[in-house]
Amino acid sequence: MTSFTRRTVLASIGAALATPAILTRAHAAEVTLRLHHFLPGVAPMQKQFFEPWAAEVAKASNGAIEIQIFPAMQLGGKPPQLVDQTRQGICDIAWTLPVYTPDRFPVAETMSNPFMVTTAEKTSVAMHKLMDEFGPNEYRGMKVLAYHTHAGGKLHTRNAPVLSKADLKGLKLRAPNQATGDMLTSLGAEVVFFPVTEMVVGLSSGVIDGCCLPFEVVPAFKLQELTSFSAEPAPAARGLYANTFAFVMNQAKYESLSDDLRGVIDAASGMELSHRIGKQFDEFEAFGRSVVEKQGNKIVEIPTEEIATWREAAVPIHAAWTEKLNKAGLDGAAIMARANALLDES
Repeated sequence: MTSFTRRTVLASIGAALATPAILTRAHAAEVTLRLHHFLPGVAPMQKQFFEPWAAEVAKASNGAIEIQIFPAMQLGGKPPQLVDQTRQGICDIAWTLPVYTPDRFPVAETMSNPFMVTTAEKTSVAMHKLMDEFGPNEYRGMKVLAYHTHAGGKLHTRNAPVLSKADLKGLKLRAPNQATGDMLTSLGAEVVFFPVTEMVVGLSSGVIDGCCLPFEVVPAFKLQELTSFSAEPAPAARGLYANTFAFVMNQAKYESLSDDLRGVIDAASGMELSHRIGKQFDEFEAFGRSVVEKQGNKIVEIPTEEIATWREAAVPIHAAWTEKLNKAGLDGAAIMARANALLDES
């Protein structure tokens, strides 16, 4: 199916859902696909992407494809197991983070390094291009529906804002991934790692003083009630970090579909979908920020000159990542250079 056709189908089914309507099926579903993810059912990703996307696929297939969504790991297992659950057929589609299985998808992880994000929309497109060029074989056994990132992360803290390296000294922070954790450690923070689903307990119990996350995550876990300050880089600077995501489908399940139903899946996936998810994450970010503001929490800007010193702290982390890519049999320098070029031109 051509790129033009994909855009046309995505646009038409998106427009059809822009106004409330009851989905009318011509017949009972021929295929039921189970979509598994780790966020709560109230999360924006569930309500504003997974559910509309599933409805669009159903409509485009004239009711032949039904997608059942299982949030909050309802099919069992832990978030790091989602990619293997998809490959093994425990679920048919999953939304997963490469950083949950470190080093298995090194190209897909690359843009999870510090300061490798602009907006979610632009960075998601850049990631998809990077994967097409350098990582087309990383998700063997699965059909990739989309790649994307969220918007740049912020520092959310309980007792005081973070405006400088000095403010990080001794601060117990939940880090979103190893690379960002290494940077925060080098800046003086005491870093801990655990899944986002366990963060509420950590903040409530005082195990951590704060966390590094985008605003979009805040409402789903009511983090605005557990923190009082949020710090973000000054405008025009790259974000502190952004985790990368892969939206994947079991390859055998995809190949078992009839030609026309595979066409529906093809039209509802690819670069256009990556762009769309990234754009939605920027919208989720704006909403999350409004929730923090409504709570009365203070949002501060980390000065440009301070961010410049933090970026210097990230240089050895980027060098280590380049070497990791090399050890995986890849051209680390080329991948890092291309990732940065894509971000600069976005």
